[in-house]
Amino acid sequence: MTQTSSDMNTPSAPTDHRARLRLFLEQPRVHNAILALIIFNAITLGVGTSKWVQAQTGDLLFVVDKIVLTIFVIELVLKLYAYGLSFFRNSWNIFDLFVVGVGLLPQTAGLSALRGLRVIRALRLLSVIPQMRAVVQALLDALPGMGAVIVMISIVFYVFGVMATIMYGAAFDEWFGSLGRSLYSLFQIMTLESWSMGIVRPVMEVYPSAWAFFVPFIVITAFSVLNLFIGLLVNTMQSAVEDETEAEFEKLRELVREETDQVDAHVLELKAELVALRAELSAAREGK
Repeated sequence: MTQTSSDMNTPSAPTDHRARLRLFLEQPRVHNAILALIIFNAITLGVGTSKWVQAQTGDLLFVVDKIVLTIFVIELVLKLYAYGLSFFRNSWNIFDLFVVGVGLLPQTAGLSALRGLRVIRALRLLSVIPQMRAVVQALLDALPGMGAVIVMISIVFYVFGVMATIMYGAAFDEWFGSLGRSLYSLFQIMTLESWSMGIVRPVMEVYPSAWAFFVPFIVITAFSVLNLFIGLLVNTMQSAVEDETEAEFEKLRELVREETDQVDAHVLELKAELVALRAELSAAREGK
C-alpha cells in the first residue's frame, strides 16, 4: 500500500524530532552538564546564606539562581516534548518535576519558608547519578519489611510509655506527666541523648529501682529493634547488588551465545565449502 508525500512527511516529522531530541537528552555530555549544574546550584544556594557573600555579590546570586532554574525548566519541557506521556511513567521524572516546581513558587513574605525549599534542587543528584538511584531504590524496596519493624517498635513504645506515665508521671510531670511526654522522653532515651544524667539518674533518686525499667527499654529499642532496620537495609542492598550482578552476567552469557552462534555458523559454512571443494576435486580426478 503506497503513501503520498504529504502523508509521509506530516506524521513522521514530529516523530523524528522527538527521537532526535531523546537521543540528544540521553547523551553523556548533556547528562554531565546537568549534573554539574545541579552541583553548582547547590553550592550557590549554600553560599547565598552568608550575609557577607550577599553584601559582596548583591543580586548576582539571585540572578544566577534564576538562570539555573530557567535551564532546569527548559530541560523538563524538552523531556516532556520528547517523551510525551511516557515522561510520567518514570518516577524519577516526576521527582524532578516536583523539585523544580518548588523553585517556581511565588517569592512573597508569606511563602518565605517555602522559598527555603529551593535547596531541595540538590536532591536532583539522586535522580541523575545511577549509583544513588540504586541506593534510593534499595531503601524503597526495604519499606515493606521496615513497616513490620515500625509496628513492633510502636507497640513497645506504647507499652513502655503507658507504664512510665503511671509509675513516674506524678513525680516527673515534665517528662512523664502524659502519654505524649512519656513517648517523647522515651524517644530521647532510645537515641541515648543525655539519657543517663538527664533523665534516668534524676528518676532513680526518687525511684531507686527505675533502672529495671529503663535498661530493658534501651536494650530492646536501641540495641535490638534499630539493628533490625540496619539488617533489612543491608540485605536489601545486597540483594539489589546481586540482582544487578546477575543481570550483567546474563548479558555476558547472551553475548557469548551470540558470538558462539556466529562462530558455529562460520564453521558450518567452512565445512560446507570443504565438502564442496572435496566434491570438485573428486570430480576433477574422475574426469582425468
